[in-house]
Amino acid sequence: MTTTRDRLLEAAADLLYREGVNVGVDALCKAAGVSKRSMYLLFEDKDALIAASLDRSGPRYTAALLPPGGGTPRERVLHVFRRVQEVTADPEHRGCPLVATAVELKDPLHPASAVARRHKATMTEFFRAEAAAAGVPDPDLLATQLTFVFDGATTWSVVRAEPLADQAVTTAATLLDAAGLR
Repeated sequence: MTTTRDRLLEAAADLLYREGVNVGVDALCKAAGVSKRSMYLLFEDKDALIAASLDRSGPRYTAALLPPGGGTPRERVLHVFRRVQEVTADPEHRGCPLVATAVELKDPLHPASAVARRHKATMTEFFRAEAAAAGVPDPDLLATQLTFVFDGATTWSVVRAEPLADQAVTTAATLLDAAGLR
């Protein structure tokens, strides 16, 4: 059974991704089919709803990009970039929801900015763990570089309004080669 809280979180995830953080409380409540009173009983304010919604949708976004299991560290890392390329081909693609929210908010102290940083760290940690498993001398550096490429690729596709083609995979592969991860 879907609860009022669930409906609000799902509606917020959808609207915030499509329209941005400036979407109004009235629109959020209307999309969820709940009253403003119900929203304010469940969430202190709109900022808390944004943070909770991102906290719920962020892991789903990341999980959809990660490899299902098996493979070499190189194959696993490149899987993420192949998935990003697939995702950017979707006409509904609006970039990484974590980056988009943090950039729109422009406030590193906003609760949703903290949520975005925490979930972005998950992808960086995935890259670090794969680099460490492959014996890369500086897995932290490679993980940071791969995260730069990941975030840049999703942002580039939004700014250019076009899918990535092979740019993300070839750029990530170049970094992996330079780090000795073959």
